[in-house]
Amino acid sequence: MLLPVYYAVLGTLALFGLHRLVLLLVLRLVRPPAEAGGPAAAGAETEVPLDEVTSDRVNAPRVTVQLPIYNERYVAPRLLAAVLEFDYPAERLEIQILDDSTDDTGDRIEAVLEEASKRGRRLPAVRHLRRPEREGFKAGALAAGLSQACGELIAIFDADFVPGPDFLRRTVPAFADPGLGMVQARWDHTNRGDSLLTRAQAVLLDGHFLVEQEARYRSGCFFNFNGTAGVWRRQAIEDAGGWQFDTLTEDLDLSYRVQLAGWRFALLTDLAVPADLPARVNDFKSQQHRWARGTAQTLRKLLARILRSRVKPRVKLAATAHLTSGFCYPLLVVLGLLLLPAILLRQESPYLLLWIDAPLFLLGTAAVAGCYAAGQRRAGRPGSRAWLEVPLAMSVGIGLSLHNSAALATGLFRRGGVFARTPKLPAGAPDPPAQYRSRAVWSLWGEATLALYFWICIAAAGLSGRWWSLPFLYLFAQGYSLMALGGTLPRRGRRARLP
Repeated sequence: MLLPVYYAVLGTLALFGLHRLVLLLVLRLVRPPAEAGGPAAAGAETEVPLDEVTSDRVNAPRVTVQLPIYNERYVAPRLLAAVLEFDYPAERLEIQILDDSTDDTGDRIEAVLEEASKRGRRLPAVRHLRRPEREGFKAGALAAGLSQACGELIAIFDADFVPGPDFLRRTVPAFADPGLGMVQARWDHTNRGDSLLTRAQAVLLDGHFLVEQEARYRSGCFFNFNGTAGVWRRQAIEDAGGWQFDTLTEDLDLSYRVQLAGWRFALLTDLAVPADLPARVNDFKSQQHRWARGTAQTLRKLLARILRSRVKPRVKLAATAHLTSGFCYPLLVVLGLLLLPAILLRQESPYLLLWIDAPLFLLGTAAVAGCYAAGQRRAGRPGSRAWLEVPLAMSVGIGLSLHNSAALATGLFRRGGVFARTPKLPAGAPDPPAQYRSRAVWSLWGEATLALYFWICIAAAGLSGRWWSLPFLYLFAQGYSLMALGGTLPRRGRRARLP
């Protein structure tokens, strides 16, 4: 019974690896829409003066910038200060501060506005909106703000992002294409080098934006708005039914509904918006749990609708691979547990290991490593450093598998849930007060047990001469060890004084 399960799991993971190889081939063989003469990206990939978008600056598209905030006293003032510096006609710009905070974040925001008004510069209209209840969490705040917004375009930023003054000048021109519903910029990282954890996260996110999202964009497949650092056409949101609260990834849910309604998206990987990566393991795990659960909820909600739609078969296949990728987490847990027993059961079958196991393992691991390495290369990272950080990122992904398996199961059977905010701090800041930290998670003891199991497996494989299995076992051991030990240790990084 063990070997059939082992090969079924290994073969399924190899199929996901094959999908990643296809993404890499797309990047190599398919030109970006801008180079191919696509109408949306041709004006969006470069900085274009506003007077080239419309006949005059007075008639530039009206833009509403939404800043959804909940207890972000350390970073919300920085975001607002950056948005106030946007190089866009003030009379055509509106800023909505969607503030659900229960701490002193609102007072800090008002202080920034007061300081800005003293400079004598003409400011856009700023509305500080407070709700009596946090209904619908972030999606509810965005929906409430949209009902009062004046803009035909809606830009959204999470509290820890710091967009540059030229953000709107580099995104608004794309909407000269009447079929374009959304423009997504790439995330950059202010605290990439603070720790092993932030380095691994940066590799994972660079691979997501510069390989996965870029390949889907180039091939004409669906890709998603990432919740921040993007601009929407208001009509596209409304055509798809608006923001909805029944998943924890409202951005993914809306993205698929909008594209199913016939709107197209554009991705600007040349436009990077800096943001803070979660600096503590528990904060990171809380964020990943929400994303994994929300993706499973979106899968449950929309997969049948996608498969019944009239989009091209390759688009349906890519969407299915995207939304079902969370199943890799329980598959990784099972594969890790079965790896050494499966090897020991076939001590007398070396050719079976060589001709079946080895190709499947290489397809699953080399494709993942190749995607992350390609992301680092496209991000301009030195090759030698990238190859050191890629295995770290892979092990962190494995280390999340137990925690995110529970998130997947919950998302498949339950709608909605509590939107647990990810604590955000400026780069290099020390640990915040307790109310700004994620709680220790239940999976800590499970990860510690799995870490111990895989270190024992490494010793057993070495003693039995199964040397080829050691790199794979080490990835599992390191990943679970990082999650278990990191969940008990304080955050480490460059120290800075918090107000």
